[in-house]
Amino acid sequence: MSFFDRLFAESAFRSSKPAFEVGQMVTAFVTGRRGDVALVRVGDTVLELEGAEGVPVETRVRFEVEAFDAESSRGRGRLVDVLEDRG
Repeated sequence: MSFFDRLFAESAFRSSKPAFEVGQMVTAFVTGRRGDVALVRVGDTVLELEGAEGVPVETRVRFEVEAFDAESSRGRGRLVDVLEDRG
């Protein structure tokens, strides 16, 4: 085993474009809005959040992924719970 193999054997690298599975529960912050739609960004991945019309930006939420396209790193989720309101 080379030095680099040993060095990185237990490492996992985070992607700037994480992928999500339909039905997956995710906790993240509302990072912006597009009209009435709340946006959640995780790295370069953007999900539109349904049911979060009144949730202010910078609020921590839990949502369920309803649709996701890994190629475009775009998806849609449904608000489950507001965890922390910073607004």
